[in-house]
Amino acid sequence: MTIEDSPERRDFSPGYADVAGRRVVITGAGRGLGSLLAAAFDAAGARLALVSRSEPALEDLAGRLTGDHLVCAGDVRDELFNETVAGQMTERFGGVDVWIANAGVSREDPDITRLSAAAWREVIDTNLTGTFLGARAASARMGAGGRIIVTGSVLGDRPHARLAAYSASKGGVNSLVRSLAQELGPREITANAVALGWFETGLGAFWQRDEHRERDIARHTALGRWGTASDLPGVYLFLASAASAYITGTTITVDGGYSLL
Repeated sequence: MTIEDSPERRDFSPGYADVAGRRVVITGAGRGLGSLLAAAFDAAGARLALVSRSEPALEDLAGRLTGDHLVCAGDVRDELFNETVAGQMTERFGGVDVWIANAGVSREDPDITRLSAAAWREVIDTNLTGTFLGARAASARMGAGGRIIVTGSVLGDRPHARLAAYSASKGGVNSLVRSLAQELGPREITANAVALGWFETGLGAFWQRDEHRERDIARHTALGRWGTASDLPGVYLFLASAASAYITGTTITVDGGYSLL
């Protein structure tokens, strides 16, 4: 039997990659990439839960959206909070289709001999444990076609000195999505990470203030530039749609070719 003859052949109409009506949770929505994703998914017709520690930032964002949405202010490191977000999404919209674990923190660490346990735990607990707690809460409420999408980083596979905690957290994210994919695959739920390179928005904006680092990164990127806001939403929209149904347990790198050089 050929693909063309398959009874499971998909409908490749324009709606094939749509997210209209999808019930989407976005953590870290108060700023940077999270707010950009919220705008993109709102424009595409998704129903959203906006998650961040800053309620004023969320309210400001919500005022600029046109579709159905919830505002959920709290800390992704909190187990009960994640369950509450998933529960509110289910109560309001009947379930959760997509959970985008995007909340994250990053800072340049001191020398490893001076990196405090508290600073280490803050990064690991937010970037990795927070992702686990969200994925657990979401997957308990997802049906077939569910999507877990995690914001990762090229530093997960290509760590930098003085970024030990951040690099370790993102390396852990890559392993976590592979485990989730195996466990949730029988339920037709996918789990993937998006490994971001160096962008002018969000956490990357901090590093771009260093002119030497900015030029060095651009020189070591195949496309010769930092990423812009318009380069970001497409892969998330794709992974949230039916078009990505057979992609799971992988990390999709969006870095302009930084990892090649």
